[in-house]
Amino acid sequence: MDIAAIHGRFVWHELETDDMDAGTAFYTALVGWGTATEDPGSGPYRMFTQDGVAAAGLMDLPDEAKQMGAVPCWLLYVGVEDVDATIAQAEALGATSPIESFDVPTVGRIGLILNPQGAALGLFAPAGDDPPVGPPPGVGTPSWHELATTDYEAALRFYGQLFGWSATEAMDMGGGAIYQLFGLDDGEPLGGIFNKPPEMPVSAWNVYWEVADVDAAAARIPGLGGRILTEPMEVPGGGRIVQGVDAQGAMFSLSSHQV
Repeated sequence: MDIAAIHGRFVWHELETDDMDAGTAFYTALVGWGTATEDPGSGPYRMFTQDGVAAAGLMDLPDEAKQMGAVPCWLLYVGVEDVDATIAQAEALGATSPIESFDVPTVGRIGLILNPQGAALGLFAPAGDDPPVGPPPGVGTPSWHELATTDYEAALRFYGQLFGWSATEAMDMGGGAIYQLFGLDDGEPLGGIFNKPPEMPVSAWNVYWEVADVDAAAARIPGLGGRILTEPMEVPGGGRIVQGVDAQGAMFSLSSHQV
């Protein structure tokens, strides 16, 4: 896969937390991941691994992020060909970038944008000609991406201009609420966007991690110090999902699909 082929696709997911050891213990027990330690030169960094292949990252929530009011969360990254050019385009469309972009030696360039509704999304341009390859789809890998926002139509217009995303199927959730699926020109769905409920304080992205059995995983959440937000339920397509909050307060979602 060349670098241009990752433009507009989710390429990495990172847990930013205030207790790396507690986060490690929670997700390895919940999802079944292994771990590996990396030294990118900017501070401690840990990998969650699936079958020995890096599946996600884990790091301390930066102090500057805490000062801006950030709390533990999963940060999603979208691949781009040029981080700085993408940030400039995003800012022209009404977004902001709260940090300076930076390079991770031998890995790539990292940036961060807040869309006009305030949802954070990472940007990643790999170093070299070949982007990193994660584990194949299945248990321990991301199955879905979702944005809860204040204006789903405006958000999709923004990302459409930035990444080339376009609306696909729209699902009626009742009461006039719409769950809008989106994807790239190849027709593969990448995720969904919807207007957040009033009780959700901010616009935010969410990733679903595939597990073998959602109900069994959900039963483990309270004992690991987490909290269930929505009980396991079926979703269109035959899968089951559960949403929760980990012991440090980061929201997460799990899915399982019959294959």
